[in-house]
Amino acid sequence: MERLPPFQVVLDRHSDEVWRVLRGMVGAQAAEDCFQETFLAALRAYPRLREGSNVRAWLLTIAHRKAIDHTRRRRHELPLEEEHEPAAPRAPEREIWSAVAQLPPRQRAAVVLRYGADLAHREVAELIGCSEEAARRSLHEGLKRMREEL
Repeated sequence: MERLPPFQVVLDRHSDEVWRVLRGMVGAQAAEDCFQETFLAALRAYPRLREGSNVRAWLLTIAHRKAIDHTRRRRHELPLEEEHEPAAPRAPEREIWSAVAQLPPRQRAAVVLRYGADLAHREVAELIGCSEEAARRSLHEGLKRMREEL
């Protein structure tokens, strides 16, 4: 079994990917808070992580849950478009993020995890808690909606 690396190594290896996933799920501003919450929770739980665990999937699961928690807390405070729009993007990028922000939560998560984190459909399914077939369907439906929107 492979030994777990020091937590700083985990942070260095996976922070960009975790940031991209959070940005796609909750927007640039909220991603900062969720990013900090993700790595604080991970730091606390890291000593209990079993050797040989898939650290990347573990971190992305924590990030996904923090994004869900944030969305639930903020549901009534800001319109979804404002919350998800990244700061000063180019026009096409703004349109894409706006379209992602309009997706239902499961479709949004599937799109962000598949294309933002480059996860396989099986990994997306594990993170959002559904079958691989359901993850593929959520991704397909999300992309279909985005095409219609764009």
